Parts: sequence; C-alpha cells; structure tokens
Amino acid sequence: MFAPFEAVASRLVDVAMGRGFADLVVRRARWVNVHSGEIIPDTDIAVVAGRFAYCGPDASHTIGPDTEVVDAAGRYAVPGLCDAHMHVESGMITVTEFCRAVMPHGTTSMFIDPHEIANVLGLPGVRLMHDEAAVQPVNVWVQMPSCVPSAPGLEEAGARVTPDDVREAMNWPQIIGLGEVMNFPGVASNDPTMLGVIAETRRAGRTVGGHYASRDLGRAFHGYVAGGAEDDHEGTRAEDAVARVRQGMKAMLRLGSAWYDVAEQIRAVTEFGLDPRNFILCTDDCHSGTLVHEGHMDRVVRHAIARGVKPVTAIQMATLNTAEHFKLEREIGSITPGRRADLLLVSDLPTLVIDEVYARGVRVAAGGRLAIEVPAHGAYPAAALDTVRLGRPLVAGDFTLRAPDGRNQVEARVIGVVENQAPTRSLRRTLPVVDGEVSGDPAQDVCRIALVERHRGTGGVVNAFVSGFGYGASCAMASTVAHDSHHMIVVGTEPGDMALAANRLGEIGGGVVFFRNGVEQALVEMPLAGLMSIERAEVVAAKTEQLIAAMRDAGCTLNNAYMQHSLLALAVIPALRITDRGLVDVERFESVPVFVDG
Repeated sequence: MFAPFEAVASRLVDVAMGRGFADLVVRRARWVNVHSGEIIPDTDIAVVAGRFAYCGPDASHTIGPDTEVVDAAGRYAVPGLCDAHMHVESGMITVTEFCRAVMPHGTTSMFIDPHEIANVLGLPGVRLMHDEAAVQPVNVWVQMPSCVPSAPGLEEAGARVTPDDVREAMNWPQIIGLGEVMNFPGVASNDPTMLGVIAETRRAGRTVGGHYASRDLGRAFHGYVAGGAEDDHEGTRAEDAVARVRQGMKAMLRLGSAWYDVAEQIRAVTEFGLDPRNFILCTDDCHSGTLVHEGHMDRVVRHAIARGVKPVTAIQMATLNTAEHFKLEREIGSITPGRRADLLLVSDLPTLVIDEVYARGVRVAAGGRLAIEVPAHGAYPAAALDTVRLGRPLVAGDFTLRAPDGRNQVEARVIGVVENQAPTRSLRRTLPVVDGEVSGDPAQDVCRIALVERHRGTGGVVNAFVSGFGYGASCAMASTVAHDSHHMIVVGTEPGDMALAANRLGEIGGGVVFFRNGVEQALVEMPLAGLMSIERAEVVAAKTEQLIAAMRDAGCTLNNAYMQHSLLALAVIPALRITDRGLVDVERFESVPVFVDG
C-alpha cells in the first residue's frame, strides 16, 4: 500500500534539507511547471518514499551512496498524465491489462467509471473493479456509477444502483466521486433517485460527474446544472464547451477510439479566449487496438497541441486541471514537493515523445515498453463469468420484422450512425417488403439491427433498422457490449448469420463475433461480465484488428465501427436507439414504433 503523505512527511523534509538521501534524483531536466506555466531549465528533482521532495537548481545535497541518479540531459520533466473520465470495459480488457497498456504512454492516473459492469453485476461488479484498481502500480480511482439503468422505464439492465448503494460505496477507499449522471431528464425533473445519488455524493465531499447529451442549452440544461453535476464530456460543439464553463462546470473534451470531440470544442480556448484551466482532456472510451497501437492520454495531448493549444497548456489540461477537479492536487497533477512522484521524461514536447515513465518514483516504462512486470490478475468469481443467458437457441426467424398486412413497402424509423461521434440521427427510409417481411436495403445503406435480452434468459428479441455501416455482403456481427444495459446487439444483413452470431456468444459467455456467409470470421472472447477479456492486452488488440478487418472486407468503412456498434443501445444520447423495450426517441425520452404509420 502506498504510504500517505503524513506518514512520510518528515523524510521529505529531511531530504529537502540535506539531512537524508533521496531514492531517486533526476538531474538537468527542463521542468514543465504546470502551476506557473513555465518551462524551467537545469532543474534537479529528488524523490523519496515515492514522492517528490525537492525541485530546484541543485539536488546534489540529496544524493547518497544508494541514490539512483538519472541524467535528463535537457529532456522535459512532465507530470504523469491523468485520464479524467474513462471506462476500462471499453478497452475490452481488465483493469490490470488496461494499466499495462497505458503506462508506456505516460498515463499514471485514471478516473474510471465502471458503470458497464454495474449494469451487469450491480454493486458487486463495481467492488470487483474497485479492489483490482487498488493494487495497481499506477493511480486508479473509481467513480461510483450513478445511473443503472441509465434510462429507467425505457430499458431493463441486469442490475440496479440505488442511493443506498452510493452511500455504501462512498466509504470505499478508491471511490473518488459519482460517475456520469446520464439521466439528465431525471435530474431536470427532480427524479428522487437522481437527487438521492447526487446528495449522497455531495455529503461525502466527492465530485459529481456529468453527462448532458442534449444540444438544448435552454431551461433543460440550466436545470441539469442546478442539480449538481460538476463536469461534462458530452459536448461536441464549441458553444457546448462555452456554456458549461460559464455555468461553473469543467468542460471535459474527449478523444477516444471513435469520439473526436476535442478539435471543435477547443476553439473555446484557442479562438474565444476562455480560461484553459477550466478545460480537461479525457478519452471516455478506447478499445485495446487504440491503446496498443496509437496511445492513450499522450494521443489526446498531442491532438490538442496540433489544434493550436500551447504545449504547457495542453499538459495542464491532462494533469493539474484534472487533479484539482477531483480535489487531489495535493497528491497528483504536478511535479512539486509532497506529490506522488509520477514523472515523464520527454525528448520533444510538441509531439510528446515519451522516453521514460516513472510512477511513484519507480521507472515503469521506457522506450514505449514496460520496464516492470505486472502480474496477471488472479481468478475471477464464477458469477462474473456466467452472465450471458439467452434462454433458448435463436433462429433466423427471430431476426425478421413482418410488415403490416397488404403492404409492399413501408416507411421505417432508422437509426443513423454519425461517424466519430456518439449521437445518432433519427432517419426515415422507405423499405421493401418481400413475402410479408421487411428487409434492409443496401442501396440506402440500411441493414437489420436486433437487441437480444441476455440477463434473465427471457429469449426476447427486438428488431429494427440501422444505417451507416455500409455492409454489402451477407454478414452479421453480435456483441454483448451494448452500452449501457449490455444486452446483446446484433447488426447484419441476413437473419441466418445474425442467429449464428448470437448463439455463438451464448456458447462462449460473451464478446464480439463476426459471421459472413455462415462462417465465423473473427471472435473476441470477453467472458468477464460479457464485457472484458481475461487475456493480455496485446492478444485482445490482435483479435480486434482481425474483427475490424472482417468488417471492412464486408463493406464497412466507418472509423472504429465496433465502438459505433456497441453504442446503438445507449438510450441517454440522442437521437434514436434500440433497447429491450423497443426503439427509443431519446430527444423525447419515449418509445416509438419502427414503422411510421404503425
């Protein structure tokens, strides 16, 4: 267990005064000081007991016979990066594997919201991830999920989270606040459950995470802010960021595997001149392929710099701003005495070339590779590995829709995927009817979508249509990752392939599978709650690449189509979604029929 400040304060003072020796001294660094906004040359940094003890021009008085001395040789000393809002489950991997994947990219602090596993396993699932987070070599704090289910009355999750659950979790050591409050209509209408979970969080003195996914910045927005949310990552426009900051919220700008929301919103800083200290960078959702091949928070910081943000300012947005927001500025977010010794040695600041990564004073990565051994997590409880219950074998007929009697075509509501953004469009398309059955239409890029109930084994299947994937072949993809209630989403062009894909996931306990012409093309097994693999991140990344290639070969051109697929049931982000209750118009928060005229 990492020692608290008060347990080692006297040692920090002794090292700073020269009465004791440091464990580690970094010499001749360019100190990126996020408090003053300066880059200070020729700085020495001394570390003892995993914390910074001295930052100044000469640390020779702290060097003893056993002190490790590292010559920075003019490289930049940058605070370890923080991801202010993210879901481990979106990486398809466990907490341990996520940490292994991101440490070489300079992420040393993460604020995770495990509401995915909460929707499957409830409070025990949150505790499972909380306890795994507590033993990592980097800092992993947990936000208690707030909305399980996220859209009450419009979906049924595998579990529920109550104000009593939130009250209990606020006593756990790694809980840092309340996860994104997605039920924004509930907050604006004074829903007792929403008011209750927010009240329990504020009583505990913790941060309330926000999620306002509407473009309406009128009364509904003001009501939501008045309800207590302190940040929001759902903005997509510059005016969204401006509105949030003006109301005292922190604007969280995300760059995930499929969400590209930084470039537009950062204009609030680069063009409109708003105070950058109220802006925070995050990823929200990154799958394993992105983590292994492209990066994590280093990727987000580079992106912000490329959009015109000064390097030191971009680093503030991924370090000190985050620490202050979660009331952790005494612990993380800067290279200053008393803080945890999370430090990056960077050879080029604008492109953030990370040479070495130190976490709590230990070198954990160098040259883009891990420098320590991180053991795999032990066995998970059986209840967490047995969560896909279909109730019966599914057949092709489960994935068809009958037209109203006597019709040879119908007008249908169609979910429209928006590339690189979480919102969807509510489309209307005229679709053909063959032998009484409504089919998709490749010419209009419309294919079938189904949601299969998988928590209680009811055998229920809801069918509708989706546009944007571009599939031209006979194919289907099924996933038990189906934000946020995490039933099973199946998207395809042919009912037989859809049945094969769904049954395959029932056999293996969850994951993602792609079938084409009746043959399995790719499979990512995710038996932990049907959300996460228990294999190494590199293995999962390779399987994910095979999945993406199979989708591409079938005609899909979407960037990160898997992530778009997995959000089609997210009934708290406009405009049109599918749940176990049917199609949902999220802008009105009500169910709607697939066919416009009934």
